[in-house]
Amino acid sequence: MTYNGTQAARRIQTMPSVQDVIGLLKDTLQLGDRAQGFSDATRLLGHVPELDSLAVVNVITALEERFGVVVNDDEISADAFETVGTLHTFVVEKLNA
Repeated sequence: MTYNGTQAARRIQTMPSVQDVIGLLKDTLQLGDRAQGFSDATRLLGHVPELDSLAVVNVITALEERFGVVVNDDEISADAFETVGTLHTFVVEKLNA
């Protein structure tokens, strides 16, 4: 498959924002209004009580469904879930792969 300008433009238009990731976390973790105070610097693992090991699996499933990425078991690390920003970067890197 060749990569052309139209494909690049489509990718840029569909690249998720930090706010998209916050929305996904809000929905998946049922954070309600608490998510309004989230930013790319908001710490996640160990700081958001709802984000336990089972919730991490649910967030990964939601990332795959909402953003169309595939996350392999060996790609999952605590580093990706350190902050909202690191999770957003993880998604963007998966989309650019």
